[in-house]
Amino acid sequence: MATQSGPTGRRPMCPTCSKPTRLCLCTRFKTPKLKNSVSVTVLQHSLEKNHPLNSTRIASIALQNLTVIPVSDVNFQARFSIRPLHSSDLEPSEIPVVFTVEKYGKIKSFRVTGNGSPPECDLDQLLASRNGVVDDLDKGFVVKKFQMKEFNGSTGFEERAEFEITVPQGSVLLFPSEKSVGIEEGMMRRCEVKNLIVLDGTWAKAKRMYRENPWLELLPHVELVEEEGRRKQSLYGEVRLQPKEGCLSTIESIVCGLKAVGERDLEGLDGVLQVFASMVGDQRRCKEERLQALAMPSLSQP
Repeated sequence: MATQSGPTGRRPMCPTCSKPTRLCLCTRFKTPKLKNSVSVTVLQHSLEKNHPLNSTRIASIALQNLTVIPVSDVNFQARFSIRPLHSSDLEPSEIPVVFTVEKYGKIKSFRVTGNGSPPECDLDQLLASRNGVVDDLDKGFVVKKFQMKEFNGSTGFEERAEFEITVPQGSVLLFPSEKSVGIEEGMMRRCEVKNLIVLDGTWAKAKRMYRENPWLELLPHVELVEEEGRRKQSLYGEVRLQPKEGCLSTIESIVCGLKAVGERDLEGLDGVLQVFASMVGDQRRCKEERLQALAMPSLSQP
């Protein structure tokens, strides 16, 4: 059940799905949380969480094995450190990969330590070398991001930790890029997908997140493919326009991705999309009600 919450004078909200209690999504799920065997990691743009049509809220309620990581834009600089799993005792100077990016993803500095890697190589050279560092990271890694902000003009900066993400072995990025392949082909290359990483935001924000998080280049990239020559159509419809045909919401991408990698509870996944469709229907009705309310005064005038 929805629990009423909210400041005095505002409509009560459900603290779980963040929707008004009269439009609560929680009671619409016909089954308990799905025990998805392939985990899902959502990198959610900081401006997307409170959007009334954000679909990750549905994934959070529906999927047991899901992690949502808030991600903000790089407006000055951000520093990333990457180490293999099970290596938490490394000194800062021993962390294998450390780099700094500027706004829109331009890499300012890049350092590699250990396993014979030249310290001055860049990311492309590291990926092409397939040396010991890359082999270690292929077995899973931990990435930390530190946001750096200027203060006192340009005389200095302050740094704060933004996120720490554990990326297990078998992770893939579900995102259409120049290096992405169809998800079924990706499974054949990778043998087994254990974790789907998804970007959540408008398409413009998702592309910026991708550019400003170059560590994603360490992962295989997969994308959803056409079915019988037809692109998938988003349930958003006209309520939240997509940049082009075939672009899907985050929850639709997650469901299609889980199906493609062999998740067995197909009925449960279809039920998740039914809840999403009902949320879109709510928004469509609210829009129609607002338009009718605006039209009422003019209709009542002689």
